[in-house]
Amino acid sequence: MKKIVLASKNSDKVKEIRLVLKSLPLEILSLADFDNLPDAVEDGATFEENALIKAKFFRERTKLACLADDSGLEVDALNGLPGVHSARFAGYHADDITNNQKLLDELKKIGVTESASAYRCALAFVDTDGTELLTEGKISGKIKTVAQGSGGFGYDPYFYIDERRTMAQLSVDEKNLISHRGAALREMILKLKRRFR
Repeated sequence: MKKIVLASKNSDKVKEIRLVLKSLPLEILSLADFDNLPDAVEDGATFEENALIKAKFFRERTKLACLADDSGLEVDALNGLPGVHSARFAGYHADDITNNQKLLDELKKIGVTESASAYRCALAFVDTDGTELLTEGKISGKIKTVAQGSGGFGYDPYFYIDERRTMAQLSVDEKNLISHRGAALREMILKLKRRFR
């Protein structure tokens, strides 16, 4: 069975990805399975660039095939922010609480309580032979300043998929069916199945 590394330390993200990839004949490791790995410098201008940077970086260090994602929130009222800076919107060591507070503060500064928004995800797979596969996914919705739900992570409590429900109100299975990451993963599964038949 082929081993691949998910280039993430985010346990919620790893859980979501493992659930979707369970149909593939792969042993899926995460960065938590390795000691003393440095962080990749995500200095790309796009989600795709950052995903590829991470996949190449960790493939080189682990000597295993690597799947990396870069994803984030783009809020129309904030001209696409936080974008590629979603995970560190409130600073390099920010967590979900401080990132969400920064988002609310930025919306408050411009007098906005809701805005059209999109979650985007780019996935990059880099095999041990250097082969690269890329996929993308997107879900459109609205950011509102009222949080609902306790599931998910990141900006999920503020991201409304319709007028009443947020991503944080969905089960993991429901979220994977409609999410940006789920869409990118389903496309990646097709590419990986062709590669590993």
